[in-house]
Amino acid sequence: MTDIINEPPRAHARIVYLGPVSPHWEIYGDYGDRALVEEFRTRALARLVLLPRDDPQFRRNRERIVRDAERERISIEWVLGIPETSS
Repeated sequence: MTDIINEPPRAHARIVYLGPVSPHWEIYGDYGDRALVEEFRTRALARLVLLPRDDPQFRRNRERIVRDAERERISIEWVLGIPETSS
């Protein structure tokens, strides 16, 4: 299990908040296997499609997306249009 942690990412995705009017999100694959990124994109957008970033459900779904990315060894970057706060 520790080998997985030390291995480099297989892909990278940027998750971008587009604004309060639907669609709210877009996911861009910056590098890596296109099929892997597309599968991740499909799963992540299913969790985000109707959620603006200020919705309480967003925080829970964001954590699920982060765990999914970790399992698939996909590094992710969130572009939310607001400064990140440490929580």
